[in-house]
Amino acid sequence: MSGTTSVLSPAAAFRLRLQNPYVWTLHERIHLPGEPGYDEVRTGYNLGIDLRPAAVVRPHSVHEVRAVVRAAVACGLRIAPQSTGHAAQPLAQHDLSDAVLVKLDELTGVTVDPVAQTARVVGGTVWNDVLAATTPYGLTALHGSAGDVSVVGYALGGGMSFYGRRHGVAANSVRAVEFVDATGELRRVDAYREPELFWAARGAGGNLGVVVAVEIDLFAYADVYAGMLLWPAEAVAEVLPAWRDWTRTAPDEVTTSLRLFHFPPLPELPPFLAGRRVLVIDGAVSGTSDARAEDILAPLRALAPEIDTFDRIPAEALVQVHMDPPEPVPSVADHRVLGELPDKAIEALVEEVAGDEVLMFTELRQLGGAIGRPAPGGGSVSYLEGAYALFALAIAPGPEAHAAGLAAARRVCGAMAPWSLDSVVPTFAEETPSAQSVWPEALRLRHAVASVDPDRVFIANHRA
Repeated sequence: MSGTTSVLSPAAAFRLRLQNPYVWTLHERIHLPGEPGYDEVRTGYNLGIDLRPAAVVRPHSVHEVRAVVRAAVACGLRIAPQSTGHAAQPLAQHDLSDAVLVKLDELTGVTVDPVAQTARVVGGTVWNDVLAATTPYGLTALHGSAGDVSVVGYALGGGMSFYGRRHGVAANSVRAVEFVDATGELRRVDAYREPELFWAARGAGGNLGVVVAVEIDLFAYADVYAGMLLWPAEAVAEVLPAWRDWTRTAPDEVTTSLRLFHFPPLPELPPFLAGRRVLVIDGAVSGTSDARAEDILAPLRALAPEIDTFDRIPAEALVQVHMDPPEPVPSVADHRVLGELPDKAIEALVEEVAGDEVLMFTELRQLGGAIGRPAPGGGSVSYLEGAYALFALAIAPGPEAHAAGLAAARRVCGAMAPWSLDSVVPTFAEETPSAQSVWPEALRLRHAVASVDPDRVFIANHRA
């Protein structure tokens, strides 16, 4: 008797296991390499990141997530959870050829409890959806500077908000985490149920499983005093040291960033930005009167900005202040956490960025205040060290632009090495850093992860 025996690949076997009446609708949302739709669904928000997993799945329910996890483990595959793919660069440094990318961007929803001032947010939901749900109640959340970033990835990575110096990192606002573990079981952890896993999740959630929901605190802000100040880029030598001096004594009510932009001459940009190099200070003053906010900002306004948009705005509009790209773009970046910046550090940074033609922007984000204070009962990331977060980014539409942009970002960040700390802002870190630089209690975190995923089935952006 002659013939050949066909052996299914792990990915094909994975798909076959999910062809059953309980999850039959999931079949059309499983994508394997070489199939139509695979290249589209494996691409995250950063179009320059090339993820090549063994399979990509878009579940629509917790039941489907549980089925996916069980099928993947049974077939010897690992699992890489992903919401929107904004922070996909660290994930791209892992070999995903034996992993299922579980994209949650179609598993969304928000339920607001206005009395308790909390919201339950489903795994793939972005901040714009949360703000739309909370605004009618005069509430908001410790969201980031962009509305299209996922709540789960941002909050469980620490999360640095323009409310941050007043209220701390966003991980401290998480009240419960729901995730599917390596056995396919749904677990809900909080301060009373499995508190050690709750501690671990608030800073390293993707290491524990597929996070399908979080419960977060909301804050009573119907409006906020926020906006930006803009100067020609040539003003950086005057404005940067003045801003540095101002941040040293600025009260916790205010959180700002300073960015040097290089905008291409695109017709869709407003005239005051298109084709220009500009310096921008933006941010928010929260929980104060207009008069108090104006007093706080007075030293910056005394520097005679060309444009000043700071004013009382609806809290929902705060995500528009930072001018993040409204659509997915290919980009590369680098990042450092900096301590106090002496004049020599300011001079070094100005020298690096003054003539740069490659980077779209170089940013310093103001830290300190409640961001820098460990929170009582906080999680594995309950505060961020340092005085400033440095972030340099370039648009990278092709291989040459990618190489040039990455070199430029690394050059700027490398120049600040003498003033850098051995820590990172997890949501800013593009490279996979050491565990100790992300989590102050890295050994404790590894023990917590091992208790729920001993075989290291899950691949997080930053692995514990």
